[in-house]
Amino acid sequence: MHLEKTVARRRRGARLEAELLEAAWAELIERGYADFTLEAVARRAGTSTPVLYRRWANKHILVEAALLHASSARPVETPDTGTLRGDLLASMRAANETRIDLIAAMTATLGTYFDEARTNPARLRQQVLAGGPPAADVIFQRAIDRGEVDADGLTPRIRSLAFDLFRHEALTTLRPLPDEVIEEILDDIVLPLVREA
Repeated sequence: MHLEKTVARRRRGARLEAELLEAAWAELIERGYADFTLEAVARRAGTSTPVLYRRWANKHILVEAALLHASSARPVETPDTGTLRGDLLASMRAANETRIDLIAAMTATLGTYFDEARTNPARLRQQVLAGGPPAADVIFQRAIDRGEVDADGLTPRIRSLAFDLFRHEALTTLRPLPDEVIEEILDDIVLPLVREA
């Protein structure tokens, strides 16, 4: 009788790192930062803690890496519908479908992370967005280029208002926004303010 040996394939490089970060993200979402441990991540990933410590010196560095990985794994294209309202609406709907757990994790589940890492949600958000300009900047620049809005009076705060209100709503409910709430943010608050500016 011939016995077959099952040899486990060794994971290496980018594949191993991606699996470790996915395990870390799953642990963070399930347990929150307070109960997040490198040991639990190692168990979930089927590896040992030294493998993690060779890449990330402590848990808050691993959490940051997991957030960046989760964000880059689900990019949201900045839509070009031909109108400011259409672009904002499409972008907010896309974020609503793919990023609510990121928004929630960046504040609600991180708890003491901000104290330990000596940072805040705004800085963490900047790290996540480091790959390019915020969608709002791209959308408003297109609207300016089309002659749909005037650049004068469009302060950074006005440009980011739709997404700031979106994030606030997501953080207070920890669930996707109903479509009528997204439309209300745009039609009752943001677009009248943009027209006035």
